[in-house]
Amino acid sequence: MRKIFVSGCYDIIHAGHIQFFREARALGDFLTVCFASAEVLWKHKRRKSSLPDEHKRALLANLRMVDEVVVGEGLEEGIDFRAHFLRIRPQVLVVTEDDKYAALKRALCAEVGAEYVVLPKTPPEFPPISTTEIVRYIRAPQEAPLRVDFAGGWLDVPRFARAGAYVVNCAISPTVSLREWPYERNAGLGGSGAWALLNGKSAVDAELDLGVGWQDPAVIAETGLCVWRSGARPELEIKHDAGFLRGRMALYWTGLSHDTPGVVGRARDFDAIEQAGRTARDAVWASSIEGLAAAVRQSHAVQRDEGMDALPGDAPGVSLPIKPLAWKYCGGGFGGYALYLCASTADRDALCQLAGYRPIEPYVLSGR
Repeated sequence: MRKIFVSGCYDIIHAGHIQFFREARALGDFLTVCFASAEVLWKHKRRKSSLPDEHKRALLANLRMVDEVVVGEGLEEGIDFRAHFLRIRPQVLVVTEDDKYAALKRALCAEVGAEYVVLPKTPPEFPPISTTEIVRYIRAPQEAPLRVDFAGGWLDVPRFARAGAYVVNCAISPTVSLREWPYERNAGLGGSGAWALLNGKSAVDAELDLGVGWQDPAVIAETGLCVWRSGARPELEIKHDAGFLRGRMALYWTGLSHDTPGVVGRARDFDAIEQAGRTARDAVWASSIEGLAAAVRQSHAVQRDEGMDALPGDAPGVSLPIKPLAWKYCGGGFGGYALYLCASTADRDALCQLAGYRPIEPYVLSGR
């Protein structure tokens, strides 16, 4: 009988493990699977086991390709299974290509004359996932806010960051979920950051990987009205409950999709963007909607200089039932949603009677 031996943490069993067990079992007649005990997991991973050892043993033992299950209790890192291996004396030890303990395992194989076999990477039957990613997915929220930005946009992109500058934004409701998304897509509200968060991903890293900035996932995860210091990674200066913005904000859908990565390289006035960010930062500290409106007007002036189309309020021949305090495109502009700030709830509600406008509110979780 050709005995096969595999070992690992196997803390949360997923489809990748099943594929590995099946391919290992095909190399012989009898497969022994060794998983790291709860004590070993804690010592070497500083992680609590997902299940008590006896439950994990029962789960693995009932997989049809597994013939025997043992628990690795040795405290030598990488080969907690030494005692079992020397007792069973398998003909083959099977590992994956990314095994970090090859030297130790090869030496152990030499003690019993076992063959050391590295399984080549085969196309996965399912999208690859790790235990860490599974835990993040389980812990991911069921819903998330989107965001509007007031000033300082682009200074969250690492290559445009400026010491002493600020980015000011606010999480908003209605919220979104993997099943319900009550907004237009590609709309400049940080949807990709929310989607990453809902799927248990590192949302900041996901945005930076796109070549854009971190402000969307930062405020979506933090919630509230936030002032961030410009830099390579998010650094929060103040989180405000945004009470002075309640009943004062509306979104206008321009009818065009939004593409931040596509406009990130355009020429723009970063000095004016920095000044708008400082105006907005001071307004948050003062809880002043008039100050925040001034920052929004400064931001929109930069957008217009970039060549963005006029919005209702500054477009010739387009009248509004009220005079909003300020308005600007969200995100990188050139489409998507535009934010409108109003002097009162009555003004905001009157604006939202028009086609294309909708009310939004600040979204704040105090525990974050």
